[in-house]
Amino acid sequence: MKKYLMIILAFVLVLALLAGCAPKETAEPTDPVVQPTGTQGQVEPEPPTGLEAAEITVQVENEWMDYYEAAAKRVTDVNSDVTIHLQEIGSFDHIGILDETDANNPDVADVFALPADRLTGLAGKDLLGAIDGQKIAARLGGWSNFDDGLGGLFKLDGEYLAFPFNIETLVVFANVKNAEDEGIDPDQPAELDEVEDPAHILLPVFDAWFGVALTNSADIALLEEEGDGFVSDLTTDWGAMDADKKAALTVLYNYWKLNYDSNATLFDADAGWGYIDEKFTSGNQGVFRIGGPWETGGMKDMTDDGKDLGIYPIGQITVAGKPLRHWQGGWGLAINPRIEEDPAKVALAEAMIGEIVNPDYAVDLFKATGKILENVTADAYAASDLDEIDKKVIEAVIDSFHVSPGRPLFQEFGPVWDTWKNAVLSWNSVVPAGAEEAYQQLKASFDAMMADLR
Repeated sequence: MKKYLMIILAFVLVLALLAGCAPKETAEPTDPVVQPTGTQGQVEPEPPTGLEAAEITVQVENEWMDYYEAAAKRVTDVNSDVTIHLQEIGSFDHIGILDETDANNPDVADVFALPADRLTGLAGKDLLGAIDGQKIAARLGGWSNFDDGLGGLFKLDGEYLAFPFNIETLVVFANVKNAEDEGIDPDQPAELDEVEDPAHILLPVFDAWFGVALTNSADIALLEEEGDGFVSDLTTDWGAMDADKKAALTVLYNYWKLNYDSNATLFDADAGWGYIDEKFTSGNQGVFRIGGPWETGGMKDMTDDGKDLGIYPIGQITVAGKPLRHWQGGWGLAINPRIEEDPAKVALAEAMIGEIVNPDYAVDLFKATGKILENVTADAYAASDLDEIDKKVIEAVIDSFHVSPGRPLFQEFGPVWDTWKNAVLSWNSVVPAGAEEAYQQLKASFDAMMADLR
């Protein structure tokens, strides 16, 4: 009986959308995505009704406008006393205004999007309001444990300061035409320490954003909280280091040495990126590289409009036998703390947040914004009318996200970026004779960084 009821409800939702709730640029909405119920309780994806009279503003980027208009309409259609104003402004421009002024600035919206790495900085200035993340998650469904992913990442001092808007992590892109020409099977995992031509695996590991995929493979903590302070695995003496960590750092050195001996320019902060793009382009030797889903368009341009493009989870590349792992990152939807004392406005803001990330409209959200929802399965996206490359990217992101640790959000992580980069690039001038000598450059840099943190 439940099965037929769900089919009827889905049909009713389709009819309702065809009556005018779809984004303007979409001829027809995709079929609603029915999500399985997780441990959060019964799925009720319809907007909450009975909201008290309230009026809020919601930040929206230009390209997202049609989708947001449809989401707002679904809320206001069943709550006649509420008003939702959409404020068109880029997310980073909006955050900049908030960060440089205060929460009472009339140019700051009541609901807005923010990347995960801005959460703690804004929270430290009391620029984010608390929301009932568990309540929204329970209504939408799809999580087995809300706190295991972005929900927990966005929870500070017992309060949820944002709700998951999308998931982000790095995946592996492959040029299958180049792979064939080079005699490589891209469907088989590629071990970084077995590369003979440095172009076969193009990893800009001098940049910590990409380098952490290697360090995470061996659970190397560049910087982590411990008690009231911080620690780094890269201050450990080489002889006392865990075998897996030592193995990963040895592979890193060997990879640098291979590029150095080949006169490749990958380990060059200025020339490295152009080298990677050149080698990865069809007709050259580049086979594997890592990148974010937002880079898919550029990858298609380098692979004959995607005809030569393969897409894999990040673990397709291994380091000393351990699969690469990046970070669980993404974006959240937050509220302005100025509305916290108005329950009607908070309830309306939470209703709008829930409708923006309503899993029934996950495909439309992706088409409008490129956002991938944490509580929607790869199978649900695969059953949609998205093109095949987008489906593969989404599947790879979801797979990679769930095997990766949460991204460090504490502000003290900032110095890690340059500390790692400068140390690794110093090998070009120091030319260490072995992995242990190369590690001493890393250790010296991180010792200095930790001394500054203290």
